[in-house]
Amino acid sequence: MIDFGTCGVGDPACDLVITWTLLDQPARRVFRRETGLDEATWARGRGWALWKALLGLSGDGAGLGPGSAERLIIELVIDEHEAGQAEA
Repeated sequence: MIDFGTCGVGDPACDLVITWTLLDQPARRVFRRETGLDEATWARGRGWALWKALLGLSGDGAGLGPGSAERLIIELVIDEHEAGQAEA
């Protein structure tokens, strides 16, 4: 078994997960503007947030409800991706 769990350490995108887990839309806009990171970094950040939320769903099933934090994060990340929004 190979554990690739720390392969992204050092990538600033890892630190962006908080953007989708704790900030509302206006705060995400300000945070993105102030970080000055490029679109590729933000796309990877959305990927990290999606990965983390999916891990939450794979546990005991508690996150499967329609209002769960994990589901809301997944929906938000997917909606932003589909809309092609550079800033949320």
